[in-house]
Amino acid sequence: MATETETETDHDAIDLDALNVGDAENWQRGAPHEIFRRLRRECPVHWSEITEYPDEAGFWSVVTAADVHAVSRDHKTFSSERGGCIALTHAIPLELMRSMFIAMDPPKHDRLKALFQRGFTPKRIAMHEDEIRAIAIRVLDRLEGRETCDIVDDIAQPVVSRVIGNFMGIAEEDDKAWATLMNTTLGVGDEELAPGGLEQVLAEDLPEIFRRAQAMIDDRRANPTDDLTSVLVEAEIDGEMLSDDEIIMGFFLLVAAGNDSTKATFTSAINALLDHPDQMRELVEDPSLIPMAIEECLRMYPAFANFRRTATTDTEIAGQPIAEGDKVLMWYVSSNRDEAVYDDPDRFDIHRDPEHQAFGGGGRHACLGMALARLELKVLLEEVLQRYPHMSRAGEPRPAVSPFLNQLKTLPVRLNG
Repeated sequence: MATETETETDHDAIDLDALNVGDAENWQRGAPHEIFRRLRRECPVHWSEITEYPDEAGFWSVVTAADVHAVSRDHKTFSSERGGCIALTHAIPLELMRSMFIAMDPPKHDRLKALFQRGFTPKRIAMHEDEIRAIAIRVLDRLEGRETCDIVDDIAQPVVSRVIGNFMGIAEEDDKAWATLMNTTLGVGDEELAPGGLEQVLAEDLPEIFRRAQAMIDDRRANPTDDLTSVLVEAEIDGEMLSDDEIIMGFFLLVAAGNDSTKATFTSAINALLDHPDQMRELVEDPSLIPMAIEECLRMYPAFANFRRTATTDTEIAGQPIAEGDKVLMWYVSSNRDEAVYDDPDRFDIHRDPEHQAFGGGGRHACLGMALARLELKVLLEEVLQRYPHMSRAGEPRPAVSPFLNQLKTLPVRLNG
């Protein structure tokens, strides 16, 4: 195994002009922090060609906190709608992607997001704490008598799936099917998460998502409830009801984010605490430190590595000319470790209590579910650390091989040390 010094030396030898930041080879062990460290130092706005998909144009990487912040807040110059919000323009049909408010620009984005914002305020989310805690306790109770488990499959996934399932009105028996569809769709590039690749997602998984979502939409039209699926079905924008495609893609966005983001950060948090048993002990002895620790986990391990904008006009970022139509990727895994903002940014410190860009760089596209994510993380850490204060590793974690998903696929642990 290469030492940290050897790894850095290898990356120092890379020709930045030939570097494709998103190449899967760079993501075999998770986010390539050595590469991003060098880009922040030498080339903070970097051009990558996309070689895997001949019909896809390359992209600019924006890697500093200040530049991510600036691009995030300038929707007139950097559009979420024009080319979509992910690096591959053709991965999902563009018109479908634009049905999600994450891939819309104002004013439609603001009006649609506002429909949900009322249900995701910190005050409203706090009302669900007992319900979320009951879900977590029920999942942990299933581990009674076991010596080992996998944090991802046995704790994180079932908890977050049921929480977002409750919000959306998904039947509990369907949680696993929806989680699998989300993992496959978002995990393209990782042969374990998405063994059939993009072709399978387009041919099988997206149609299955549409089929399942359409069945729920039809049912809510006949039998309205107070869940978020009914909110989508009954929503009006400028006096018009949402189309079925807009409802389905709004549903997809909420279920995908709900299944994925908290699972990713919670698992990475446990992994970090296993690496820093002294800090885990602090949290066990003083759970009031958990909210502050959560912010450090969000900083160091944002669930999504990047999101995209498209330049609407010729412009520049940090002095680098950007042409109209160019893709711009905002790399949160880099901006959250920017030396200009954080002292010793690769050091995990539950006392740091940092500001960060795990929920986006600010502006209109700040994450709708941030209050829910923070509450889920708080409840999960409280319950898991209280029940298993001496948890230890039972094997090596495996990261997703993906320049989009920043998460571990597996984290085996011994529950009682």
